[in-house]
Amino acid sequence: MAKILSSISTDAETFAANRKGMTDLLDQMEKIESRTRKASEKSRGRFEKRHQLLPRDRVALLLDPGRPFIELSKLAGYGLDQEDTEKSVPGGGVIAGIGYVSGVRCMINASDSGIAAGALQPMGLDKQLRIQEIALENKLPYVQLVESAGANLMAYRVEDFVRGGNLFRNIARFSAAGLPVVTITHGSSTAGGAYQTGLSDYIIMVRGRTRAFLAGPPLLKAATGEIATEEELGGAEMHTGISGLGDYMAEDDREAIGLARSILKNIEWNSAPKEEKSYAEPAYDREDLLGLMPMDHRQPVDMKEIIARLVDGSDFVEFGERYGGATVCGNAKIAGWPIGIITNNGPIDPNGAAKATHFIQACCQAGTPILYLNNTTGFLVGRSYEEAGSIKHGSKMIQAVTTATVPQFTIYCGASFGAGNYGMCGRGFHPRFCFSWPNAKTAVMGGEQAAGTMAVVQEMRAERLGEDVDHEKLNALKSKITENFNRQMDAFYTSARVLDDGVIDPRDTRELMIELMQIAREADDRQPNEIQFAVARP
Repeated sequence: MAKILSSISTDAETFAANRKGMTDLLDQMEKIESRTRKASEKSRGRFEKRHQLLPRDRVALLLDPGRPFIELSKLAGYGLDQEDTEKSVPGGGVIAGIGYVSGVRCMINASDSGIAAGALQPMGLDKQLRIQEIALENKLPYVQLVESAGANLMAYRVEDFVRGGNLFRNIARFSAAGLPVVTITHGSSTAGGAYQTGLSDYIIMVRGRTRAFLAGPPLLKAATGEIATEEELGGAEMHTGISGLGDYMAEDDREAIGLARSILKNIEWNSAPKEEKSYAEPAYDREDLLGLMPMDHRQPVDMKEIIARLVDGSDFVEFGERYGGATVCGNAKIAGWPIGIITNNGPIDPNGAAKATHFIQACCQAGTPILYLNNTTGFLVGRSYEEAGSIKHGSKMIQAVTTATVPQFTIYCGASFGAGNYGMCGRGFHPRFCFSWPNAKTAVMGGEQAAGTMAVVQEMRAERLGEDVDHEKLNALKSKITENFNRQMDAFYTSARVLDDGVIDPRDTRELMIELMQIAREADDRQPNEIQFAVARP
């Protein structure tokens, strides 16, 4: 392997400015995310009065202590529920992530019932659909901690109702794929949400707290005139003793969580020992990652400096260094395991696209997973590049990304613009996992370019019609377009819409990749007992 020799001066003014910009963004992210925890914490008194645990306490008790937990889409819905983003509470009403339960790596989906009784918040549906996609692709057991008031009928949208059917379809798919679905129904699980419980393989209910019914007392009375209490309609005692919906009845949340842990322990899911390899840590401090990326995506950066702080021993063997050099491809190891890396030291030219296509296919041949470190303003344009086959070679790169047979991971480190986002395995191309750094920008093009393009179009239109150009009006239009693009390309904006799996601290990238690569290896090695049907209740 060839060690990357860093040329960065951590005492330089530019490094200090980059570091301040990045830490400011991280502070902003922490403040936004802390609103969710604080909003849920306000319900503690009410939960304790009911002898219940808060949702985050449930998740903490469920997980194995000291083992990693990758929380996903923490910014989901940010800015969508209120015009004033300073008051917006992100998370989509769901706590979700990948962690260990009794030694078994699982996908966790917990209702954040400390906020609005667990009613689904903006982007909560998209967040759940994404974690289900991740769980299915990575063959993870699915653990649900359910207590939700369901959909917000005051904000009803028919498209959410129709798309919401995918949530229940996916739970049935888990069961048929041989992936256990373990559900604790801590509280309400009503209407369509009742199927979130009913479609599970193992169902734990809590005496006096569980509520599972297709129609609650108000709807029942409105629809049929029948009067019944919540306990009579859907309590734990009825469902475990009469309907047969519940398999286990716990006296409280703690016992219910203990039962869930016992279930996963006793079925001995994926109990094979994991292979560990020896490896060297990167030669450079991960703290440097705070000062390497400029806050202005137009400023150049050598992405090999980033690679040097992510890979074992900072060793990186570059592939085709002298051909299409702005597109950087090469081989390295992370925690002893091989990884192919593709990143950008500028726009993608035809040679770079052809090289990347070759490298992706070579990784597939060797069974080597691929990490894309996005930092490109897109494909180069112009007559010479069109003549060199930019469309042809760019299309081949996109085909290679689409048809790759190895796990692909994407980190948005800087810009990810235009077709460059596609060629670099953007979210639309379904990488196994996709995360962003706080400074990342995602858009069809830069705001200034978009504004300039529209200005040229307007000028050409005026010339064609023989009209004078209203420069004051044109400048106002350019300002409006630039502001709109710049606002939407922000990492917090895109993550709020579940266009990634979360915004991360750059310093955590290596440790995150170690976990993600292990998840992918386990999935590829795992052979669940697939059946032609989902396990049906008696």
